[in-house]
Amino acid sequence: MAEADLDAVIRQTARAQSKSLMAAVRKRRGQIMARAAKAKDRESRDQLRLVAKSTMELGVAAAKRLQNSAEIAADAYARAIRHAAEEAAAKKAAAKPAKKKDGGKASAKKAGKDA
Repeated sequence: MAEADLDAVIRQTARAQSKSLMAAVRKRRGQIMARAAKAKDRESRDQLRLVAKSTMELGVAAAKRLQNSAEIAADAYARAIRHAAEEAAAKKAAAKPAKKKDGGKASAKKAGKDA
């Protein structure tokens, strides 16, 4: 099913983006912690460590928001496709009896013309 595949692609893309975002956050945190290690005084070191901690917390929050948005989008897409498929099936089921009635009338008219 193509719609199931696209749903999975949305989720897979979000996972990949989340992983790369977390890698960037860890890298940035490492840079800040390295600056904290080189700090001359205790106040600067403590401030840089706090910034590194905040960076990590904000990065994790951003990754969670990204993942949640992707989950919502994938679920909405799957729901819309399912709804469209149900509507198409309902229209098809409603159209079949009408064709049978019209088909019977058309064949009766043809029989009348031939006689």
